[in-house]
Amino acid sequence: MGLLLSSFWRAVLYCLHPKVILLSLAPLVVAIGATGVLAYFFWQRAQEALLSVLDASVFVASLAAWLSAVGLPSLKAMLAPLILIVVLTPLVVVCTVLLVSAVMAPALVQVVAHRRFPTLERRGAASLFASLAWTLISCFLALVATIITSPMWIVPPLVLILPPAIWAWLTYRVMAFDALAQHASSAERQTIFTKHKGALITMGFVVGFLGATPSLLWSMGLMALAMAPLLLPFSVWLYTVVFVFASLWFIHYCLAALAALREEHEAAIFVPSRDVPSVDTPVLPSAPAPSALPPLP
Repeated sequence: MGLLLSSFWRAVLYCLHPKVILLSLAPLVVAIGATGVLAYFFWQRAQEALLSVLDASVFVASLAAWLSAVGLPSLKAMLAPLILIVVLTPLVVVCTVLLVSAVMAPALVQVVAHRRFPTLERRGAASLFASLAWTLISCFLALVATIITSPMWIVPPLVLILPPAIWAWLTYRVMAFDALAQHASSAERQTIFTKHKGALITMGFVVGFLGATPSLLWSMGLMALAMAPLLLPFSVWLYTVVFVFASLWFIHYCLAALAALREEHEAAIFVPSRDVPSVDTPVLPSAPAPSALPPLP
């Protein structure tokens, strides 16, 4: 627990480091630029296309008639933007994870290692391709889990459990792997994953709940839908900040755990030998050999 909390506060302080702030601008500019361009050119078209599909649906027509009967005809206009937001939010999160993992994680590892662990030997065998492949596979599995479980998000208890659990699993796999990719061997990485699995999953859950907070921007109703082209880039920035903090938290924790693991291993190998004083055992006098029997007459 001490390592968990100390790594947390170190990550908070490192988020205010000028170099970390400068590094965070790269994925932030790319994500906001790409999201802004897509929202400006395709948001309205996507709404119109989805609305035409919904108008052709018998179920949506029945739902619209029922909403009009109860005095809520305007809710039909919110259906298409709401569906787009539900679909785009996981994509925004996954793209943010990819950007942080590919652009910032190696640089953040160097910053932390240079300041806290300058003597920690680099034994990492994971290449950049292996790290990207691990991240892509993890993000794909998280997207599949999101798509499968999204119908259950309408149940009030599950909406507070399932999304953070998915992001916790994704964060745990991606951030812990990137934190150890340069310094830990494959055997050391697996040992840390096994030995500290509970703490790493706990960190993933905390980050998962933090990662769900930008979704509260869309709880403003019609105002949020009207401001979607502006709120979407801002939510990307919030997701970036959350995952930068998560990356620093995992880096501090995993490198400290790796240093402790190597100290334990070296202490187990290089145990100083202790000379045990020898005790002279008294030598008992041997019994005299029996004399030869006299010859028979």
